[in-house]
Amino acid sequence: MTTYAASNQLNKKASPYKNKALSVLSMAGVAMTLGLAGCSNSEQANTNADGTPAVGQNIELLNVSYDVARDFYKDYNPLFIEHYKAENPDSNVTVNQSHGGSSKQALSVANGLQADVATMNQGSDIELLEKKSLVEADWEEQFPDNAVPFTSTIVFLVRKDNPKNIKDWEDLTQPGLEIVMANPKVTGNGRYAFLGAYGYGLHAFNNEEAPAKNYVKDVLKNVKVYENGGRAATTTFVQRGIGDVLVTFENEANLAATDFGKGQVDIIYPKYSIKSESPVAIVKAVTDKKGTTAAAKAYLDYLWSEPAQQLAADLYLRPSVKSVLDKNGDKLPPIETFRPNDAFGSWDDIMGTFFSDGGVFDQLATNAPQ
Repeated sequence: MTTYAASNQLNKKASPYKNKALSVLSMAGVAMTLGLAGCSNSEQANTNADGTPAVGQNIELLNVSYDVARDFYKDYNPLFIEHYKAENPDSNVTVNQSHGGSSKQALSVANGLQADVATMNQGSDIELLEKKSLVEADWEEQFPDNAVPFTSTIVFLVRKDNPKNIKDWEDLTQPGLEIVMANPKVTGNGRYAFLGAYGYGLHAFNNEEAPAKNYVKDVLKNVKVYENGGRAATTTFVQRGIGDVLVTFENEANLAATDFGKGQVDIIYPKYSIKSESPVAIVKAVTDKKGTTAAAKAYLDYLWSEPAQQLAADLYLRPSVKSVLDKNGDKLPPIETFRPNDAFGSWDDIMGTFFSDGGVFDQLATNAPQ
C-alpha cells in the first residue's frame, strides 16, 4: 500500500515494476490488516454535522484501485492534497493506495477492505459494491460523465520495428505468433482485450456470431501467457522479453513505449477497438462510519479539474473533459471505438455470458487459465 501525505508526497516515486498491491484473498488478509491499520486514525469523526471538514482534523483516505492506475494516482494524490489544503487549511489529508486486478480489488472491498473510494476500470466492479450496499445506487449520477473521469482503449504493443508486421486485429491470428495479455477471468484489462477482439470479430463479419467466435478462438490459440494483472502482463512482455505482442490498454502501452521499455517496443493502433471506462465511487458505507464522506467526495470531484484531466492526458488516459482531450490530440489520436455495454449488454450480462465458469471465454480458449 502506498501512502501520500502533504509532508512526504514528493518522495513517493514507486517503481512501475513494484509487485501488485496486496489483496485480502491472495495474502491471507494482510491487505485487510494494512487497510484497517492505515485508516485507524480516521475512524474518529472527520466532519462536522453539516458535512464540512472538522477543524484541525487529520483525515486518511484509502483509494482501492486497479493495477495500471497506480501511475496516475501516485501523481494525482499530491495534486489533490495541495488543492485540499488550500481549501481546508486547518485539516490535513493523507491518501493510501491499494492496487491490483480490478475485480480482485472490488472483491477485497466487498469482503471488508476499508476503502473510502473505489476507482476501477470496469462498471461491474462498482456494481458489485452497490449490490453489497457499500456504494449508493445512484453512484453514476453523483459525478459527471456517469462517474467516468477518463477512458482508454485497447492497442497492441509490439517489438521494435514490428517484426511480425502486426497492423490490426486480424494479424493476431497468424501462425506461430505469441500473445501476452491479462487474464480475462480476473482482470478488467484482460476482459477489455477479449471483448475488443470479439467486438472486432462481429464488426468484421457483419455481426455473425459463428465466424466472430472462430476468429476469437484463433486469436486465443496464440496466447502464450495470461497474467493476473495488466502491469504484470507488461512486465512479462517488456522486462522478461516473452511474446511478440502485448494486448493492453493504450495508457499502459504508452508508458512502456516512452518510459521503461523505451527503444524496445512500438505501439500499433487498430482501426477499430473497444472503449474502456474507469468509473469511480464513494464507498459510503465506510466513509459514513469513518466520517470521511466529504473528503472522499472532494477527492473524486477533483478528478474533473483541469490539472487532473491534463495529468490523465499526460499519462495517455483519455480525459472526459472534451476541451482537455482536444488539446492533447497529438498524443491521443482519434480511433473508432465501441462501448462494451452497447455491443454486449449490461455488465451483469457480459460477466454471465462471457466470463462465468463455462462461459464464452472458457469455450473459446483452449488454454484458458483456471
